[in-house]
Amino acid sequence: MLLQAKNVTKNYAAHRALDDVSIDVREGSVFGLLGPNGAGKTTLIRIINQITGPDTGTVLFNGEPLQQKHIYRIGYLPEERGLYKKMKVGEQSIYLARLKGLSKNDAEKRLKEWFYKFDIMPWWNKKVEELSKGMQQKVQFIITVLHEPQLLIFDEPFSGFDPINTQLLKDEILSLKEKGSTVIFSTHNMSSVEEICDDIALINKSKKVLCGSFEEIRRSFSAHLYEATLQSDSNPLQHVEKYVQVLENEMLERKNTYRFRLQSEHLDTNALLQNLMQHGQIVEFREMLPSMNDIFIKTVKEGEK
Repeated sequence: MLLQAKNVTKNYAAHRALDDVSIDVREGSVFGLLGPNGAGKTTLIRIINQITGPDTGTVLFNGEPLQQKHIYRIGYLPEERGLYKKMKVGEQSIYLARLKGLSKNDAEKRLKEWFYKFDIMPWWNKKVEELSKGMQQKVQFIITVLHEPQLLIFDEPFSGFDPINTQLLKDEILSLKEKGSTVIFSTHNMSSVEEICDDIALINKSKKVLCGSFEEIRRSFSAHLYEATLQSDSNPLQHVEKYVQVLENEMLERKNTYRFRLQSEHLDTNALLQNLMQHGQIVEFREMLPSMNDIFIKTVKEGEK
């Protein structure tokens, strides 16, 4: 594991922001840190960045207790953006890159490569206040990744972006992962989680309530719902009607699409498929797993009871 938080608790006056939270972030993965507003996500991110410390518990980086030296191996893009409005974009970018340990020449070379890639080079000598919000966010994203840290932390990186630039950043995050970076990704956009996250942790009311691989969590919320498209002159499901509950049926040119719930423990999907093949041609068959958005809402609402 590149990063481990073990039994982390953090209190602010009468408010407990984190309550015995543990996470394991695998090296070379994208880890989704999820939760409603005020759940404790940002507090955990601030602890990892050593902006604040835990009251109890430990954080390990590459197996070592988190120390000041690890700051240079972490890149952090906070939700609250902050560039100096009156400074020129290029000048400010070089200044911030040098704070991360790059020489002036290396910083300028890497920055210009990224600026050309993100199509913002014409704004190099403009003041930050002349840039749109989206362009400012591109600049901050570049500064975050420029020193090629082992761990990247993005807190709501797509906030305010149009779909084209959102996809640009998603592609870059996945590209950084392929090159060996580890990413912690905090967002409210559940479709983005489904697209890029390998593992997730859901924090609600300061406690970790879900954790694991994205696919394992989706399967753990399975409601045994399936969709099958079959080509047949009759209804093939009538032969297994005591095992299934048909929820919906659409017919188009002798192809029927059925959505149904498998109700019996005496019939698994393999046996079901074998039965259906005897009575028609299977065009498509899939389990209808819940979306991450559905899982998020269900879990948070259950925590409110």
